[in-house]
Amino acid sequence: MKKTFVLDTNVLLHDPSAILRFEDNDVVLPITIIEELDRFKKQPEVTGRNARQASRTLDELRQKGHLTKGIALDNGGSVQVALCHRETLQELPAELEGDRADNAILAVALELMRQCECPVIMVSKDINLRIKADALGLIAEDYKTDKVDVDDLYTGITEVTVDGEDIDRLFQHGAIGLPQAFFPNQALTLVDVTKPNRTALATVDGTTGKVIPIAKIPRSGISRIAPRNREQNFALDLLLRDSVSLVTLVGKAGTGKTLLAIAAGLQKVADDRIYSRLVISRPVVPMGKDLGYLPGDIDEKLNPWMQPLYDNFDLIFGTQDPSGKPSHWRRGHEELIEHGLLQIEPLTYIRGRTMPNQFLIVDEAQNLTPHEVKTILTRAGEGTKVVLTGDPDQIDNPYVDAASNGLTYVVERFKEEAIAPHITLLKGERSNLADRAAILL
Repeated sequence: MKKTFVLDTNVLLHDPSAILRFEDNDVVLPITIIEELDRFKKQPEVTGRNARQASRTLDELRQKGHLTKGIALDNGGSVQVALCHRETLQELPAELEGDRADNAILAVALELMRQCECPVIMVSKDINLRIKADALGLIAEDYKTDKVDVDDLYTGITEVTVDGEDIDRLFQHGAIGLPQAFFPNQALTLVDVTKPNRTALATVDGTTGKVIPIAKIPRSGISRIAPRNREQNFALDLLLRDSVSLVTLVGKAGTGKTLLAIAAGLQKVADDRIYSRLVISRPVVPMGKDLGYLPGDIDEKLNPWMQPLYDNFDLIFGTQDPSGKPSHWRRGHEELIEHGLLQIEPLTYIRGRTMPNQFLIVDEAQNLTPHEVKTILTRAGEGTKVVLTGDPDQIDNPYVDAASNGLTYVVERFKEEAIAPHITLLKGERSNLADRAAILL
């Protein structure tokens, strides 16, 4: 049966194309949403951009007819802007009296429910508004179009029981075929069926589908960083593999996501010269209360945000000053910046850029929306490799959650693509305290 969906403003601020994503059903926008879009359009970054995009979409549809009468969409549905009648607004409970936008949206949904024979569903990302709608007898849902099932999120790793001869042939011939179906570049732990203690680490070649052993990491490590567990071995192998263009690393705090990505990037840029520059960026999203504007030029403003990256470079180069006086200690990454091999910048200025032949690392990608991740990935030029790292359990952006952030969205959408492997890191290696805190807290 055809349904009628009444949208909240936050749905359009999250996905400006949401009105086109309800298949052949009818979409109704209370007119108060237009007023709220006008209020949000001047805000910086993603919220204002999405508000402006939603307004442009409605303006384009307006050319096809009258929005208040409904405009047919190509998918068989329709879009309509509905007026809020004072009579219905006054029928709301006393606790919901007033001209608040939420109350106007509830009033429109209630009026449609009385008029329509089809189901009327209010869609909002505001939990409290959904609760109020349910209390008034309305069907209320979250906007789930871009959500993924976090509990079943693709890990990129699996164990396979094989004959001992298969493991022998893997190292003798460099590749074997297995009857099971795997995702491209999936990481495999091959376990000898007769000797469970005998294992081999391998991956699925994204082009041929053959199982190949992972590359052997030198004892000295990559950029002085050596993997400490199975997942880190898999991650470093994929980070160093030139045949893949996108690598996603998910893991709790201290699992080595950013450190491994930077170590591999330095190897490929400074030593192997495969890429012309290592570019590292992260979203400027505060944890807790924002401190406001920071003094100084752009480099001084960015220092507090980029300090976690500098910490990783200090660990790699061994440039932490034992005397505690950093002014007398040259930091290793500064020379790379001076020679044009390293660039550390915020994501604010990435729109419109084209980045060819670069190793791009986006840290804390769980704070990005799917739209922002799409913007980043479409900046990649010829020969560029992109690495997204993050932890869906450490989200500071109020507009996304573990199921709707850009990082998990990319993991789920790209899991069948040969150019985009993924690894979930499980074991914390920062310290025993950090590992126990991540588990217990």
